[in-house]
Amino acid sequence: MELTLVRLAGSEALPTLVVGPSLGTSVTALWGPCAELLGDRFHVVGWELPGHGRGAPASAAFTIEDLAGAVVEAVDRTIGGGSFAYAGDSLGGAVGLQLALSVPDRLTGVAVLCTGARIGTPEGWRERAALVRASGTPVMVEGSARRWFAPGFLERRPEVGTALLSSLQDADKESYSLACEALAEFDVRDRLPAIGVPLLAVGGSDDEPTPAAILRADADAVPGARFVELDGVAHLAPAEAPRTVASLLADLLRDPRHEAGMAVRRAVLGDAHVDRAVAGTTDVNRDFQDLITRYAWGSIWTRPGLARRDRSIAVLTALVAGRHFEELEFHLRAALTNGLTREEIVEVLLQSAIYVGVPAANTAFAVANRVLADS
Repeated sequence: MELTLVRLAGSEALPTLVVGPSLGTSVTALWGPCAELLGDRFHVVGWELPGHGRGAPASAAFTIEDLAGAVVEAVDRTIGGGSFAYAGDSLGGAVGLQLALSVPDRLTGVAVLCTGARIGTPEGWRERAALVRASGTPVMVEGSARRWFAPGFLERRPEVGTALLSSLQDADKESYSLACEALAEFDVRDRLPAIGVPLLAVGGSDDEPTPAAILRADADAVPGARFVELDGVAHLAPAEAPRTVASLLADLLRDPRHEAGMAVRRAVLGDAHVDRAVAGTTDVNRDFQDLITRYAWGSIWTRPGLARRDRSIAVLTALVAGRHFEELEFHLRAALTNGLTREEIVEVLLQSAIYVGVPAANTAFAVANRVLADS
């Protein structure tokens, strides 16, 4: 089985996040807006179910395990292998659980949304497969409009609902039916305790096909897993709440630069300062704090071209030039941590007085007097 991989957002230089669709949806319609929100952090690619979206129709029966294997093969073929993060909704979430069991060494983290270790009943899936084989996927549109979305969503975001329901109507009926039969055979409830990769489970309060309470129980069986329930969300969380899902994924799937940046930030500014900044994080400044950590501290301060003491000299000069005296105060302390002597700091400020201006340097010396007196 060969799956189609679709680039959704982000540069190939970024860490890879693979996203998976729900049965009856194209990955672009389901994940597109959410992927755009993650494009500055991840190279987001999605895979298409056979016969859905841009995916070629299935030529034979397949299992959820087959889909998981095909996802890995598609990553290796298209991106060149390596580790990746994964997030999937409904059937795509089932594939995420299978990946966590089959190839944990390839994964940096997994998010499973509106799904379960078993979804529905075998009998129900076989009945649906028979119905769609006989009548085609349009027969599923009316019921899916009720099951997929929380009350009022289609009125608020008709363009999103139309795109998703159109992808269902356009899906190949045999491929859809084979996916139903794959779900009929899927049940990994007894294997959940073996999952060792970081796992986030996201349920919707209005989700009928995969109730949040069942997904919560599944998450409780996975060591260290986290469960989040989204109010006013039904079965297609990435489309219904793209900003919230993007934020949750960013928290789970930390860019390696974030970890490196946080380590340098703490080493240079001290735990107390960083802890205060973290404690003051809100929905308003969360992305800004993440930006500082990943780019200023994780991409610049970690570069090997200058020693930290030399970077402190550059920062002190820039802060005086920009008259950022509040920041100058804690970067003076950071300069001492990075190995500058009191005498060297005075020389930096004197140099700044000539090339930046005496009034700015005058205020900078006042700040330095206060900081150095405490050191």
